[in-house]
Amino acid sequence: MDFELRAAKQKLEREQKDRKEKARLKLIKEKKAKEEALKQREAIEAAQRIRRLDAADALLKAEQQPEQNSVAADGVIFNRVLEAVSFQGYGDKIKLPASCFTELSNQGALDKGPMYFQLSKVSQEGVPMQTEDGEQQSHGTTHSGVLEFTASDGFVELPPHVWNNLFSSDPPEVPLVEVRYVRLPKGTYAKLQPDGMGFSDIPNHKAVLETTLRQHATLSQGDLVTVNHGTLTYNLRVLELKPSTSVSVLETDIEVDVVGSESITDGMDRHVLIPLVLGKLEVGTVEEGKYVYYKLSVDGNLGDIIASGDANVEVKIDTENDNGDTDLYVSRHPVIFPTQHQHEWSSHDIGSKVLIISPKDQSLSTGTYSIAVFGFKGTTKYRISVGIQNISHRNMGETAGSSSSVADVNSEKCRNCGHYIPSRTIALHEAYCSRHNFICKHAGCGIVLRKEEAAKHVHCEKCGRASQVGELEKHMKVFHEPLHCGCGVTLEKEEMVQHQSSACPLRLVTCRFCGDMVQAGSTANDVRDRMRGLSEHESLCGSRTAPCDSCGRAVMLKEMDIHRVAVHQKN
Repeated sequence: MDFELRAAKQKLEREQKDRKEKARLKLIKEKKAKEEALKQREAIEAAQRIRRLDAADALLKAEQQPEQNSVAADGVIFNRVLEAVSFQGYGDKIKLPASCFTELSNQGALDKGPMYFQLSKVSQEGVPMQTEDGEQQSHGTTHSGVLEFTASDGFVELPPHVWNNLFSSDPPEVPLVEVRYVRLPKGTYAKLQPDGMGFSDIPNHKAVLETTLRQHATLSQGDLVTVNHGTLTYNLRVLELKPSTSVSVLETDIEVDVVGSESITDGMDRHVLIPLVLGKLEVGTVEEGKYVYYKLSVDGNLGDIIASGDANVEVKIDTENDNGDTDLYVSRHPVIFPTQHQHEWSSHDIGSKVLIISPKDQSLSTGTYSIAVFGFKGTTKYRISVGIQNISHRNMGETAGSSSSVADVNSEKCRNCGHYIPSRTIALHEAYCSRHNFICKHAGCGIVLRKEEAAKHVHCEKCGRASQVGELEKHMKVFHEPLHCGCGVTLEKEEMVQHQSSACPLRLVTCRFCGDMVQAGSTANDVRDRMRGLSEHESLCGSRTAPCDSCGRAVMLKEMDIHRVAVHQKN
């Protein structure tokens, strides 16, 4: 009986102890829950307080903004949020709706000179995108001029330059832009940096840049300016501007500095001229269908040697593998990147090759030359070098030789090879020559070959050019495979080279007025310009005016020579 009472008592004590522990844990849990709820409520109140403060600050700024904009824009207040669409234009001039013209005109903006606008990318919530510091993101803001007021109502049309600077990444589904009228100071200084290598290789690259900037009304720090030179495109980043981070470039003399590019990997994907030093060997690799470009400067002592006519320029390529093959193309600047279609000299020998440029060629003179190694087949490792081949000593040796193609008193003509041999050895020579030598009977050839080499000597059925049997397949592909020009003409290689150097409307020529490489185009529309030999581009480019150095009168560039002769009697 006592045992049962003790057991019941112990069980009751355990149950009471468990209930007390559960009650204690419940109190602790409720206390923690209250503390968490208090913290959450304090966080919500703090967030609401911050939002209220931000809203009040934004309201204050909004109240102050019209006054600030009015001061910055000479009393003109214009601010629109429009949907952006792109159009294929040049420079930085945008198209606005006609309603914008009315609003600006009513405020007298047309009387204040050229109109400039600040363009800011707008978020989907309808406010300009802000950084953590509350300032507009530089990559989402740029400036522009206005081209015309012909856009649809509610839209702004942006040229590629403005579009790419506003929407550097993928644009949103509905790209919104805040357009604000501003006044900009005239620029005095600009520092730009190419976004890759190769821009400095362009002859007179500052003149090319000047031509591009002529299509712009503004520059903004951080913007990317696209420069087109022929078929090539270069991007230049605006690093610094004075006197402001955004300036006007209309009707102002602005000092432009182009600093070297810091990008190397980007430049390797595009055409870059690698300097060649006379007599120094360069090693390279070229893939099939790709080009590797080099440049050689012919000036100073080298120019004097070539001008004397005593030396040839020798471009030599040695290939290191038998599976690949290369072609060699050379041109003189301003053609800076020679190709299969456009070049002045070429070599298509299989394997190693030597291209000799004679001083008798009138195209050889002082200046800068570009050398292209083209991968004809496979990936080829090669060694390239440029040297001088003295021809004065060789000429003296030929005069003292034992055989000649010119007759003299003590010589006779060999009946086999046709060379004139001294009379005392003519019998011995004819006996040896008839046994070992073979004369090619092809019209216009007549080359003397060893009989064991005669089987390898063949002539092309189309052009009659002599080559080895192993080289005939490459000859047919290089010289007789039809090539298609961008203007629609289809020609073989040699005719294509002639076409693209003198007749193709898409060929690149140097404008005599702006110095840029431009497409020749068709003939000028004006009869007088055609008589001057001006291209279509030069006719338009020469219509720009510049002050005369003598009288200061504004004269069209294409008539400046006539003005100087007619007015100032200067030749």
